[in-house]
Amino acid sequence: MNFINEDFMLHGETAKRLYHDYAKNLPIIDYHCHISPKMIAENHRFKNITELMLGGDHYKWRAMRSNGVDEKYITGDAPDYEKFLKFAEMLPLAIGNPLYHWTHLELKRCFEIDECLTPNTCEDIWNRCNALLATDAFSVHGLIEKFNVEVICTTDDPLDKLEYHKQIKKNGFATKILPAFRPDKAVNIDKETFLPYVAAMGVTSFNGFKVKLLDCIEYFSQNGCSVSDHGLDYVPFALGDAKAVFEKKFNGGVISKNEADIFKTYMLRLCANEYSRRGWVMQIHTGAMRNNNSMMYKKVGADIGYDSINDTCVAENLSRLLDSFNSDNILPKTILYSLNPKDNYTLGTMLGNFQSAPTPGKLQLGSAWWFNDQRDGMCEQLRTLANTGLLGTFVGMLTDSRSFLSYPRHEYFRRILCNLLGEWVDNGEYPHDEIALKKIVEGISYYNAKGYFDFSQ
Repeated sequence: MNFINEDFMLHGETAKRLYHDYAKNLPIIDYHCHISPKMIAENHRFKNITELMLGGDHYKWRAMRSNGVDEKYITGDAPDYEKFLKFAEMLPLAIGNPLYHWTHLELKRCFEIDECLTPNTCEDIWNRCNALLATDAFSVHGLIEKFNVEVICTTDDPLDKLEYHKQIKKNGFATKILPAFRPDKAVNIDKETFLPYVAAMGVTSFNGFKVKLLDCIEYFSQNGCSVSDHGLDYVPFALGDAKAVFEKKFNGGVISKNEADIFKTYMLRLCANEYSRRGWVMQIHTGAMRNNNSMMYKKVGADIGYDSINDTCVAENLSRLLDSFNSDNILPKTILYSLNPKDNYTLGTMLGNFQSAPTPGKLQLGSAWWFNDQRDGMCEQLRTLANTGLLGTFVGMLTDSRSFLSYPRHEYFRRILCNLLGEWVDNGEYPHDEIALKKIVEGISYYNAKGYFDFSQ
């Protein structure tokens, strides 16, 4: 039988009470993810559990590769049942891996399946899931409604026409599906994608480039966007002539790292200014080393499970970048994430340098991200924020996922949060103050995000 019971991961009476009384039934605000607005607009129907559970989920693909599974059963053309069976063969070996918990939470919450997924139960679970997926309640809209999702922010390129977001709004879907502005291709002048992107923008000058990007921000704003996201290989900071760097690159010149940093710093400041005056939230993700396996990158592309943690230094440049925002009064509400957990205390202490009225937690230590969104990583992030800042103002969990089945990860987070808080109370480190504890749990689970982000459109 499935080990997921009502008190899963809750190890004391206080933890159980906090979760069941205050966290369990709150809606979900998923302010950063990578799910497809096209699939939402078209209310996509999944042909089988493999498409829903394994499609686009590079966490699961990495684990299957670790079990020696051939790529044809992962991103290749093997039959879907055989892919699901290969996943079922791997899963019992994943003790201690969050995938084991996530998968069984998905089966329990979505399909009411109590059995653990193994090679012996695989065929029965396959048949039961697929029978439900054939019904209206298990379309994309049905899944979003099942998990009580109030807001979803997708991740969108500045040149996106947002036609699917418009279609969703026109059709009156109850959950707010909003775009998030991700201008990495316009910022990363040192990438091979930069010049083709400039061409796609239809501009031939630095001024035209800036005007086009600002027009894109305005267009996103008109279509409900109030969140941006920047994926940085490292935190840049250098001052200089960004126009000269752009023109050198545009005319075929080779730019140095310092020149690239001059341009990136300028663009981040340009964006921060726009976000600040519009009341947007700026998210900065750093610390990932992407596409490590060049052979597989050439074969199957990016975002398929060949990324890992980088170990760059962040403190000095991040301080200078945020200080430049703050000194010019253009510092927006900002969430800082690093994929490397060694940076947690650096980021946690950096927040306090630039907090200001009237926003509680104007700068946030982002939720444990990617390789860190498991029990130990979440606890470390929560403890770091508690030790260095104000945990009660934290805006909480996000999925950062490409899967419509990933929303039980919010339950997973809430259980871990309540267990940690309950441990502190039961150890005599915080009083049994029910009013204060209720505010903290409900705030981190839902209300802090609701107040921090502007999702009024």
